[in-house]
Amino acid sequence: MRAIKLAILGATGAVGREMLRLLEEYRIPVAELRLLSGPNSAGKTILFQEIEQRVQEATDDCFLGLDYVLGASDAPVSRRFVPAIRRSGAVFIDNSSAFRMDPEVPLIVPEINGSDARDHHGVIANPNCSTIITLMAVAGIDRISPIRSMVVSTYQAVSGAGIRGQQELEQELAAYLQGRPPQPEVFPVPIAMNLIPWIGAEAENSYTDEEMKMQNEGRRILHRPELTVNCTCVRVPVMRSHSISVTLWTKDVVTLSEANAALAQFPGCHLMTEKARSWPTPLDTGGQDLVWIGRLREDRTHPNGLSLWCCGDQVRKGAAANALQILQRLENGL
Repeated sequence: MRAIKLAILGATGAVGREMLRLLEEYRIPVAELRLLSGPNSAGKTILFQEIEQRVQEATDDCFLGLDYVLGASDAPVSRRFVPAIRRSGAVFIDNSSAFRMDPEVPLIVPEINGSDARDHHGVIANPNCSTIITLMAVAGIDRISPIRSMVVSTYQAVSGAGIRGQQELEQELAAYLQGRPPQPEVFPVPIAMNLIPWIGAEAENSYTDEEMKMQNEGRRILHRPELTVNCTCVRVPVMRSHSISVTLWTKDVVTLSEANAALAQFPGCHLMTEKARSWPTPLDTGGQDLVWIGRLREDRTHPNGLSLWCCGDQVRKGAAANALQILQRLENGL
């Protein structure tokens, strides 16, 4: 790769800091780096390549001369700055939900629909973290026979709510050990020793917007406009890595042997087949990019159905790593 000039918008958050770590881990040559954030974080320093980098407040002039902007902020911030980023000529790879359903913006998981990224108009969207992990685990089967529908349950780590979500779990655990009642602020009820079957805001028919993303984003990424998904999203007291249960139905019968072969060969996935333990856990997948898959079995309710379990680090493959893999694909002309 050539040496590139880039900025991280939202550099002080969990995803922004992970992007910085991965720039070093992937050895992406950086000619110039700008760390951008809101006024409250301006002036802070973050170590990158053993040099203290100062965070600056994001303004419309911050993007001039850049090749790429990696978005690690929320949707309102992305919408606020996208006109200035486009005027600068930089490519904006955005991790927020702002542009995921915009038909003019490619929604990309590089291993699945990476070629769609070539049709960008200055903005490329990163999908929702649970969508990325789930689709990585089922895309190999979809290539044998189109997936018609899925029933999905996600078990999402507190890091999906950012650093404050992780801090709240730690504080609540400490409170329980000390005999004090927990005082939830990030989540609506205590998450320690508990789980919460509700993530996001109500969208339609008592489903949340987080649950509807699985269907709506999945249709775009898999190029399956008729795909239907029944999804339940659950917050669980796990620090990092999401776990997902999937039952899917395909157009034609896909045998277990065919599905096993497809998943074992799919890039970015690790299929567990060991007799001693054929199922992954969040601890298996933290701190790396592979989506781990296990418990592949036939659905007992439908001849065209299969069920599986998967886990993936939502801060890495579900966010920062996916964005950087998009950048690498663009730079390598793939």
